[in-house]
Amino acid sequence: MHFSCERCGKSYPLKGLAYKCDCGGLFTLRKIGKEKVDLPVSLGEATTPLLKKEIYGARVYFKMDHMMPTGSFKDRGSVVLANMLKELGIEEVVEDSSGNAGASIAAYCSAAGIKSHIYVPEGTPQAKLKQIAAYGADIVKVPGPRENASKAAQEAAKKTYYASHVYNPLFFEGTKSMAYEIYVQIGFPDIIFVPAGNGSLLLGAYIGFKELGFLPRLIAVQSENCCPLYSKFYDLPAAEPKPTIAEGIAIAEPPRLDEMAAAVRESGGSVMTISDDEIRAAGEMLGHMGIYVEDTSAVVVAAARRHFKSGINNMRKVVLPLTGSGLKQ
Repeated sequence: MHFSCERCGKSYPLKGLAYKCDCGGLFTLRKIGKEKVDLPVSLGEATTPLLKKEIYGARVYFKMDHMMPTGSFKDRGSVVLANMLKELGIEEVVEDSSGNAGASIAAYCSAAGIKSHIYVPEGTPQAKLKQIAAYGADIVKVPGPRENASKAAQEAAKKTYYASHVYNPLFFEGTKSMAYEIYVQIGFPDIIFVPAGNGSLLLGAYIGFKELGFLPRLIAVQSENCCPLYSKFYDLPAAEPKPTIAEGIAIAEPPRLDEMAAAVRESGGSVMTISDDEIRAAGEMLGHMGIYVEDTSAVVVAAARRHFKSGINNMRKVVLPLTGSGLKQ
């Protein structure tokens, strides 16, 4: 098992400090045969429920990933990443995050006996900072937008392993598990709405379903205030990002933007943008159903509402991942 540059094909060891190729290309994970990561370190993660509900007159399935151990789908990636790092003998890591990934990686690294330094934007919600601190991680607050936290972590990564949920392909090796679970629960879905910031769930779903042999239609959802994937997908001028309540997907310059667009295009899918008012309305509706998620999670429900306005086909299996608990806001 090793990393390979998607651009030039150069190989890199999993244990090295490099998080991208000398040529600037990003890494993919190369495995021999049926190689897989063993998972002796666990926080009790299990298959999350697939809850069948009716919204806006349409039948959908909520994938309840906000019920993961740290309250977000990021645990899927963190459990694989942390276990491999432990196996490799890595004792200290850095990571940058707007909250959920930082909390998840901090938790699993703590369970694995690995020291973590989590770089966060200074505007990160206090609930998420409190959670990260509870796991014993070192929190480094970085002034300015989300991208500044990434730059600071990458500077630190010159000397310390970069346990990135964006650059490290081991993370996607974990997030692909959602596809396998859905397949076991209902077979292949027809459509999946996915909140898209850095693309860790979008690309995980793409990888997982490709491995299973069927790629459902992927509908990536972004805030209209921060929508680089939408601009890329529809060949539009890049828009200046603005603040949004969907802070978990407010990523102005996702490193894997080209991969994200290619995954959506190959699936025959599309990219949608949603307003903050639509997100609030969707979150309120979920709350009245007894489901409490953070605003970023509600974007898929808002997108589904817009999508269903053009017609409802209840013969299709539609999945909406709910990615983060409302307790984290």
